[in-house]
Amino acid sequence: MTNLELKKVANEIRKGIVVGVHSAKAGHPGGSLSAADVFTYLYFEEMNIDPKNPKDPDRDRFVLSKGHTAPGLYSTLANRGYFPVEDLPTLRHIGAYLQGHPCMQECPGVDMSSGSLGQGISAAVGMALAGKIDQKDYRVYTLLGDGEIEEGQVWEASMFAGARHLDNLVVIVDNNGLQIDGPIEKVCSPYPIDEKFKAFNFHVINLDDAHDFDKIRAAFKEARETKGQPTAIVMKSLKGKGVSFMEGSVDWHGKAPNDEEFEIAMSDLNKIGEALQKEEA
Repeated sequence: MTNLELKKVANEIRKGIVVGVHSAKAGHPGGSLSAADVFTYLYFEEMNIDPKNPKDPDRDRFVLSKGHTAPGLYSTLANRGYFPVEDLPTLRHIGAYLQGHPCMQECPGVDMSSGSLGQGISAAVGMALAGKIDQKDYRVYTLLGDGEIEEGQVWEASMFAGARHLDNLVVIVDNNGLQIDGPIEKVCSPYPIDEKFKAFNFHVINLDDAHDFDKIRAAFKEARETKGQPTAIVMKSLKGKGVSFMEGSVDWHGKAPNDEEFEIAMSDLNKIGEALQKEEA
């Protein structure tokens, strides 16, 4: 896909995030929006997947370690064809398969249930190890929050991945700088993130703009070409990206827009969509 096509898909994914969280009257829009571009690249460009065969044993795997940003993953899966986009408003409703955190038993396309911070990367490392043992060519991707990496389990898993040279593993850190209690450096600073992963024998890529598809493309190409080490992509992103009043605001880590805010958010995203259409013309 061209960068313009990817931008248009990412904008639709952002709309789905806002629609789902608004309908649920709960959820986590900020970190879902900051990761929308990397979700887009993974599912529409990078990963070997087939929505018609979501359990293909040779498929690439994705684990959403920061499981609270399920609205972002759901919107991506829906736009990729795993289930209808029309189901996004059922987010967090009783009896719905789009639960507050991803559930592999209920939701098509979810490779691992997640929610408790730090556990997703451990599951991803296990999948990558299994791929090596079974001599499979699939790759494993996992997305972590920068607040999440304050969890000790993240570094236990990283130590193991580095020690086992799991070069089929890509750990992505969504470094938007904000967690539920405030700026990460004030809550419990995980910096320098890159040096920590290097210490655990990771190849580290610093992606200074998580919303630039040229840079995203280059980062994943470099990860794919790296042999003998797992890769960590530390991507600098903007929390709430695309919605004017959510951008860079910790207030939107974990709450839903009311009806008035919903209209403003959708207007923001529609304007972005219109600008992309003009760019195409």
